[in-house]
Amino acid sequence: MSSTPIREHEVPHSQPAAEQGASDRARRLRTASIAMRAVFILVLAIVCLRVSLPQSESIWTVYDTPGDLIRLLLGLAACGWIAAQLFSMPKDMEAHRIWLYLGLAAVPFILICIVGIW
Repeated sequence: MSSTPIREHEVPHSQPAAEQGASDRARRLRTASIAMRAVFILVLAIVCLRVSLPQSESIWTVYDTPGDLIRLLLGLAACGWIAAQLFSMPKDMEAHRIWLYLGLAAVPFILICIVGIW
């Protein structure tokens, strides 16, 4: 009977319960923080776009006053920067935790702002 050595990569590894629970919590934290971050950034872009619209009745009267045109151009630039931030994800778990806490505090506030400005 020949005894062949078992290589490490051939042995099935099972994660201990503590490690599996930690990875599950990390995955839930990451999912929740990405969702909160996306909602916050999208709603912030909506508020920025709404505030940057001209004060007169329609968008086509933006050329009537230079102030409305400047407001619209700055608002569109800010919305573009905010939208670009939507695609840059946090790098570590601490950043995900910060976005989760910020989202829990800021999303209700910014939703109230939307109701107030509309």
